[in-house]
Amino acid sequence: MKLHALVSDLDTARLAVGAGATVVQLRLKGPTERIVAAGQPIAELCREAGITFVVNDDVDAAVALAADGVHLGRGDAGAERALEAGLLLGLSAATVDAAVDAEWRSAGYIGAGPVWATPTKPDADPPIGLDGLAAIVVAVSVDVVAIGGIDATNAADCIAAGAAGVAVVRAARDARELRRVLDYAAV
Repeated sequence: MKLHALVSDLDTARLAVGAGATVVQLRLKGPTERIVAAGQPIAELCREAGITFVVNDDVDAAVALAADGVHLGRGDAGAERALEAGLLLGLSAATVDAAVDAEWRSAGYIGAGPVWATPTKPDADPPIGLDGLAAIVVAVSVDVVAIGGIDATNAADCIAAGAAGVAVVRAARDARELRRVLDYAAV
């Protein structure tokens, strides 16, 4: 059995928070009720730690959980509802044009990528690389968070390309090393 099958979303969030994550995003698919039930302890953990809690793809779940924000992919509906509810709106972009459009749609931040191929989303767009990430950063005025294939070996390269932060899924278990790398890259 693989290690990630043994670690719950709450355990992963605890590891990330303990290592200094500044944002936790709940990436769970399913009916809103399931997301809300699974997200309640994570939302509480984030509130207690004073860090930003974001729900992926589901505005209704984000509202029900009193989340700080919601992250929507290019095909996801609900951006207007998210803004009306006062949520921080994150939008995905894999091109400069998509990033400019996301900023125009009032994104508070842009998830740019995938920077590299990632096994957590096999149907993702082709990787944009560090050059694509840097081009997106230059094209918009909101924070850009690098996504896709990021771990402690390449996170600093994303920051050097201008990203305000990185988003990780697989590397969350190595959160302390990732935090150390990012702190060093920021110096």
